[in-house]
Amino acid sequence: MFKPSPSIALLLGLALAAACGQPQAPDAARTEKAADARDALDGKFAIATANPLATQAGADVLARGGTAADAAIAVQAVLSLVEPQSSGLGGGAFMLHYDPSSGRTIAYDGRETAPQSAAPDMFLAPDGSPMNFYDAITGGRSVGVPGVIAMLTLAHQQHGTLPLAELLAPARELAENGFDISPRLNGLIVRMSEAGRLGQMTGSQDYFFDEAGAPLPVGHVLKNPAYARMLQTLSDQGPGAFYGGEIAQEIAATVDSIAGPGTLTVEDFFDYSPVEREPVCAPYRGKTICSMGPPSSGGVTVLQILSLLEQTAFDQYTAQSPEAWHLLMEASRLAYADRNLYLADPAFMSIGDHGAGDIVDALLAPGYIADRASLIQVDRSAIEVAPGDPFEGDAHLGLDGSPEPPSTSHFSIRDGKGRVVSMTSSVEAPFGSHIMAAGIILNNQLTDFSFVPERNGQPVANAPLAGKRPRSSMSPVIIFNADGSFHAALGSPGGPAIIGYVAKTIVGMLDWDMTMQEAIDLPNIVIPRGGVLVEDDRLDAERLAALAAFGLEPRETELSSGVYGVMVTADGELTGGADKRREGTVVIGDVATADPE
Repeated sequence: MFKPSPSIALLLGLALAAACGQPQAPDAARTEKAADARDALDGKFAIATANPLATQAGADVLARGGTAADAAIAVQAVLSLVEPQSSGLGGGAFMLHYDPSSGRTIAYDGRETAPQSAAPDMFLAPDGSPMNFYDAITGGRSVGVPGVIAMLTLAHQQHGTLPLAELLAPARELAENGFDISPRLNGLIVRMSEAGRLGQMTGSQDYFFDEAGAPLPVGHVLKNPAYARMLQTLSDQGPGAFYGGEIAQEIAATVDSIAGPGTLTVEDFFDYSPVEREPVCAPYRGKTICSMGPPSSGGVTVLQILSLLEQTAFDQYTAQSPEAWHLLMEASRLAYADRNLYLADPAFMSIGDHGAGDIVDALLAPGYIADRASLIQVDRSAIEVAPGDPFEGDAHLGLDGSPEPPSTSHFSIRDGKGRVVSMTSSVEAPFGSHIMAAGIILNNQLTDFSFVPERNGQPVANAPLAGKRPRSSMSPVIIFNADGSFHAALGSPGGPAIIGYVAKTIVGMLDWDMTMQEAIDLPNIVIPRGGVLVEDDRLDAERLAALAAFGLEPRETELSSGVYGVMVTADGELTGGADKRREGTVVIGDVATADPE
């Protein structure tokens, strides 16, 4: 019989104490000016998500006076239905929440956890080599305990006002009545059925394909009665039904029954808890950038990139300058090198006597940043880039070996009272593990662990272990002005390229004085795994040659970022941006009207 554990009891009503500070206003005059700007926007909201149906669901909540946390639940529930390739209630998420009334920012960790059966060698073939990626994800072993529902429940307890049933109603009605399959969803069904095994897996083969086995076409009205029932169960019984009741039982049984089964159990669900963490923050160009710390590597790596750029001549170059992109790539190479060695679940991060907090502080320390920045040359790329050594020889670790496919979703929200949510969520690979249960795609986030648990006899920080959270690249960001007031919120999907997409957008806004939309629209040029990747058909031959002249040959490829952001301009205007590479939209509206401007 289901009995609430301490973690489930927390979900059902107990609140955790928060421990997260926010940069303070430097003087009373600026505080008063910031308050005046906030008052002028009182009653106005902004929301940007990856799908117009999700944007509208969130906007409707905000227009009724709902909070940013309320809207986040409505948005994620709809995204789980209409964008199942990217995120959903079968996955995990990271959220930053800012409340101007308290001045506090909380980082919520809803990352999946490995079951108690997980072991360091779980992704090794019998001969000791790393498993083929598709063999790893298309089976139960890749499924971690989903965390997004627990995380959203905790945030809702602390910052929500509207009933859960009301927030889940838009997604439930869409699931019952159906929605049109979009070109993007259809394209990914086709791609993953050709390149992967989507049409062969439990649940997904009957849901995304017709009776003849062909992918459902664009415009097909897709209904999901199983998802509607699951949302009704959550509405009636609360999150305990997911983490200890019938939904957990259905998911665990499904994962255990397929070929290549996992050993995820109801007890693993029962033991899950979301975590409140302090965001990682650092100054940049007179503002404060805050993001998610470990188990996400995204925030630390983004902040390292920006901090390194401030040590160079980056501010002398325009967005059209090859030197600017070269410096951004060199800073990225250094930051990614550190990421691949040091960052993992903070409960498992240690170097000698140093824990996760010490490691993060060391990687962002001004002296260490200055030492690393001295390796950057404005006229040429470094031949090799190795991790730094902030602890002077104490780090005995091996480099990570995780595939990290590009997927995920992001949305940004500012409600009528100025509360802000920046949330990135994921099921990992397109369509996660490809397995469906309870109407949702189940994640394959455990393949975000390093497939190789050690290198050259040194342990890898991100190796799988029971109860551990796999490292992520998700980088939800909130930017604050010098007086502590809100400036912008943004983030992106994209696997390890998330970090580059977010850093590019920030420098576009803060270095090149662009609007959110203009910064999002900049070409994507990233280094997720060492080489320079350039977005297809965005640079002419002359600019590609100029980049290559620094010493690294750029390779053109599809780089479908999905940056969605909202911001308050220097003039006090509330605006936003939606990445044209995907299907998302922005709504700017007024409480009680929901009419977009």
